[in-house]
Amino acid sequence: MARARTVGVVSPGAMGSAVGHALREAGVRVVATLDRRSERTAGLARRAEIECLADLAAVVREADVILSIAPPAAAETIAADVGRAAKQAGAHPLFVELNAIAPASVRRIAAELDLDVVDGAISGPPPWQSGTTRIYLAGPRAGDVATLPMAGVDVIVVGDELGAASAVKMSTASVYKGTTAVLAQALLTAQANGVLEHVLSDLRESLPELLDGVERSIARAATKAERYVGEMLEIAATQEAAGLPAGLFGGMAEVYAALSLRPLARQAPEDVPRDLSLEDVLSQLQPLE
Repeated sequence: MARARTVGVVSPGAMGSAVGHALREAGVRVVATLDRRSERTAGLARRAEIECLADLAAVVREADVILSIAPPAAAETIAADVGRAAKQAGAHPLFVELNAIAPASVRRIAAELDLDVVDGAISGPPPWQSGTTRIYLAGPRAGDVATLPMAGVDVIVVGDELGAASAVKMSTASVYKGTTAVLAQALLTAQANGVLEHVLSDLRESLPELLDGVERSIARAATKAERYVGEMLEIAATQEAAGLPAGLFGGMAEVYAALSLRPLARQAPEDVPRDLSLEDVLSQLQPLE
């Protein structure tokens, strides 16, 4: 495939808008739609200066490549919607599955979609700063996507097998987000028993790096807890397919489901105050009575 002229992003949320901006900064035309999207998403798309079209059908008609970047639970619906729009338009964009889903989920999407599919995974925060974010790619056409210029993003081709990039994501996310869930549970337990000061002192002595920025990492995870539920279930499925127990991350899904009901979870990640103390965070994450 020649270098893509236009890349469509579905959808331009926190991560999608930042990836779109990285492409725009490198000279790529980026399009999306705000049809049925929230005001927050509209604001993020404006910040990224993404060109917004009327609807998904228009995005599919215009784009050479479609990047699917959304909560894991929406991945298969998005793929099906793109597939229908492409069929109706007689278009054949390259579909890049960048959601945090299991390798088996990626392969199922590819089997059901009448488009070429590239398996992808994003590691790190939205790439507003250079060098913070990696994108892993896999599949027979991964090289086509890897040639897209993307300012400040490291792009790594894992191999030709669909699911390999997602396997990277499922493994790394199990550590990053699993650690945050364990910390939240431990510190909330300590607070409930009146021993938070002693627990923090012990952890600082043995694992000081674990508590570096813990307030913000737990707070931001709480604001994304609802979408993390699906991701934890995808990790559980990935581990089960590898012959490992699925219960650990089934439990992590329960942790994030509970956090998603707390007051702090109603904030957007970008709205979490930088000066929020750990005590403030834990007080807003107390179990509901």
